[in-house]
Amino acid sequence: MTTWQLKKLSQFNGPAGPVITCIMDGVGLGKQDESDAVFLARTPNLDWLTKNALYTTLGAHGVAVGMPTNADMGNSEVGHNALGAGRIYDQGAKLVQEAINDGSIYASDAWKQTTGRARDGATLHFLGLLSDGNVHSHIGHLKSMLQRADAEGVQKVRVHVLLDGRDVHETSGLLYVDDLEELLSALNTKGRDYRIASGGGRMKVTMDRYEAEWHMVETGWKTHVKGEGRSFESARQAVETFRAETPGIGDQNLPAFVIAQGGQPVGRIQDGDAVVFFNFRGDRAIEITQAFEQEVFDKFERGPKPNVVYAGMMQYDGDLKLPNLFLVAPPHISESAGEFLARNGVTQLAISETQKYGHVTYFWNGNRSGKFDDKSETYIEIPSDTLPFEERPWMKSAEITDRLLTELKTGKYKTARLNYANGDMVGHTGHRDAAILAVEAVDLELGRLMRFIEQAKGILIVTADHGNADEMYDHNKDGSLAKDTEGHLKVKTSHTLNKVPFAIYAPGITGLKLNPAVEKPGLGNYAATAFNLLGYEAPPDHLPSLLSF
Repeated sequence: MTTWQLKKLSQFNGPAGPVITCIMDGVGLGKQDESDAVFLARTPNLDWLTKNALYTTLGAHGVAVGMPTNADMGNSEVGHNALGAGRIYDQGAKLVQEAINDGSIYASDAWKQTTGRARDGATLHFLGLLSDGNVHSHIGHLKSMLQRADAEGVQKVRVHVLLDGRDVHETSGLLYVDDLEELLSALNTKGRDYRIASGGGRMKVTMDRYEAEWHMVETGWKTHVKGEGRSFESARQAVETFRAETPGIGDQNLPAFVIAQGGQPVGRIQDGDAVVFFNFRGDRAIEITQAFEQEVFDKFERGPKPNVVYAGMMQYDGDLKLPNLFLVAPPHISESAGEFLARNGVTQLAISETQKYGHVTYFWNGNRSGKFDDKSETYIEIPSDTLPFEERPWMKSAEITDRLLTELKTGKYKTARLNYANGDMVGHTGHRDAAILAVEAVDLELGRLMRFIEQAKGILIVTADHGNADEMYDHNKDGSLAKDTEGHLKVKTSHTLNKVPFAIYAPGITGLKLNPAVEKPGLGNYAATAFNLLGYEAPPDHLPSLLSF
């Protein structure tokens, strides 16, 4: 057990009231043009903070959050890791690519077990998100593993493709399908039997998170394992058919499909097979992993669980040991800010709705399930709606604030953290006007938080984990808005490369200044700053505080 001792700052004792951290998920700082829902939204409270509070901007993508390059978007997982850890760790995308580059992934016990079973005559299945978004997965990782499987003599492979349209352009799926099919065809000319077997959109099939919509996982189970569902001759035919039937549908919302030949599925997952789930990010991988690994399972009628060797790209939950086999070890994040405070008895509250509940708990705590200390920590989940987010852009922002303020008025908590999911979840839909309403809903709640802080004599920190709603249309390299061949603005559903706001609202408190020595502030600098605002020194191995006294 950690035995750190908090040390009081000599320059500042902390506020009389609580220190609240508000994460405006997906609210970045865009180009202030027609694409920027944050700029277009009416945000009097955020505007006031920008002009009057202690304010700066933070890096929330690329190397600032442990991604391979600055061309890589940030995401909620790595953003909350950085916020909670106070340090920057190499993240999944970088760790996997390095393991491929140095070959260590193929020396892993998980790779040896899955390919070993396949070489004994079974089928090796690859299941995961097919894109180069590099948020949950990367097609390059899949292609490398396919080529290695061929080199190691694996005769039969089936790929189950979840189409993206969320971390990449909303209708780019066929680019990745065709790229994959080209590789499979080349390998088949060598006598292999490698095919796409099933698929569907990531928001309809398999990739649920935080137990929000288990029916998505059930659909995936029926599709990949049982081979049940609408059948097609190829993945391209499936995508083209669905697009023709539902004009304007994005890849993320495509229905499930099964590839069949002679009326029979070409590659359902059966007893004796091996399965690699090639997503490296954990949140949308845990539930399908539970379906494959847990002997006692009651989330849906699974039927007979196939006896397979199952491996994840990484271990998605270290506490629950999910999965048991994994190709690449995840970052080991120890001594997070939340743990430091909990071990020292500082009372903490974490709250969000279902869609981001795991981000203020699991990811904030360094990819760790559960609490560090039941006595000092309280975690609250507000159930999310299951309707399309563009139809409810306010989501559960008001309910989160209601419950938060009720809890804080008890005087029990020294610090609290909350996440408003609106900017990210509505931003991912590609509906700009809905995203504007989403940002406005969050700003309304900011006003409520500010009024409470004034009364409670506390401090409010407002920031974001990455951008999204700040860029709802694509841009050309010269900064102009991109258009498709028909002259329509190209909808953007992915995260952005933009910085995020960071404001400290401390009414009645003087002497707080920004630290000029921090030249490139990022999300990792938040934790030390929060310690200082609580009146404590930060751990010596944390990135420096954004404050000076």
